[in-house]
Amino acid sequence: MVRENPTVVLVHGAFADSSGFNVITKRLVADGFPVIAAPNPLRGLASDAAQVKALLANIEGPIVLVGHSYGGAVISAAATGNREVKALVYLAAFVPEAGESAQALVEKFPGSTVGESLKPVPLPGGQVDLYIDPRVFHPHFAADVPAEEAALFAITQRPATGQALGEPATGPQAWQTIPNYNLISGADRIIPPAAQEFMAQRSGAQVQMVEGASHMVFVSRPGATVGLIEKAANENAHSL
Repeated sequence: MVRENPTVVLVHGAFADSSGFNVITKRLVADGFPVIAAPNPLRGLASDAAQVKALLANIEGPIVLVGHSYGGAVISAAATGNREVKALVYLAAFVPEAGESAQALVEKFPGSTVGESLKPVPLPGGQVDLYIDPRVFHPHFAADVPAEEAALFAITQRPATGQALGEPATGPQAWQTIPNYNLISGADRIIPPAAQEFMAQRSGAQVQMVEGASHMVFVSRPGATVGLIEKAANENAHSL
């Protein structure tokens, strides 16, 4: 009996949208994996996780859940209690414990340029949308992506609210009970590699370091990214 591949669910982070996953999606689909790119509202950690959690509950069969950057914090909450999520894959991502926010984790180690890169847009009601200033998007966010491509990502980026990035994780985190894999971007100027290594070691992840990779490692190094996702799928997808 031939077992079907699990569904790979991709969750983007802040200052991005699902179009960044196009290249790895094509490769995964060509390799026989169903893929869903989950919409991440980027409005608040608890509400974003609840929306992804609802999507996961309507997928039949095993799931490999993948998160980039802030999306890592979202999947850590969204997967809790769902026995069909067989593996978590973190791509240059936040892997928080309860009580930790993306903002706190990015400030835990030196080397991030995110603070100086942000362009705030005040919203009605006192909240603020945060963008990466397009003038620094290429060097700070996507240094190993061709400049023309990085410029398009800067234009199509979606903002996160200050609330989302500052909201602490609460309750059990899925990585505490679900096998997890971590792709660390070795030249990341958004989440310092030292912070990524700290979180990956704490979570007991299988780790792959991509030397010289920017925060958009899944764009610049699609082969390494797909390889780790498929490894997670092959090692865990049919576990009970």
